[in-house]
Amino acid sequence: MAPALDHERLDVYQLELQFVGWCEPLLRRLAEQDGLRCRQVTDHLDRAGLSVLLNTAEGNGKRQAGTRAKLFDIARGSATGCAACLDALVAKGACRAEEMGEGKAILVRIVSMLTKLVQRYSTDKRAHEAVEDHTAKAQNGDGFTADDDDEDD
Repeated sequence: MAPALDHERLDVYQLELQFVGWCEPLLRRLAEQDGLRCRQVTDHLDRAGLSVLLNTAEGNGKRQAGTRAKLFDIARGSATGCAACLDALVAKGACRAEEMGEGKAILVRIVSMLTKLVQRYSTDKRAHEAVEDHTAKAQNGDGFTADDDDEDD
């Protein structure tokens, strides 16, 4: 077995690799069948998926807790961006919602893990409170509504 870097041992990193692999056949199929119609969405999905992976790896390689938290938070934002891309593909009629189930399930796990990593390494008390609120809503099955106030975005 080849030596592993620290980020390669993270469960979230392995899930992110799984998501990138899950996206690849979808991206190829959409490029062949839809051509330019969904190009902006598929390009963004490809970039955001890689951003999740790369920011997690970079964040885990940093020694300063605040820098780690920032990069994990960026990765978390990119993961939610990936979920929005999947939603957009359904809204544009390029895919069926059922096709997105596995990818969405992977993203839910990724966002949850990254949320906990942000909380663990964040030195900002507000970030801890926001993460706790997000985690509680996710565990209770409560969805966010347009009325939810999120000062960090």
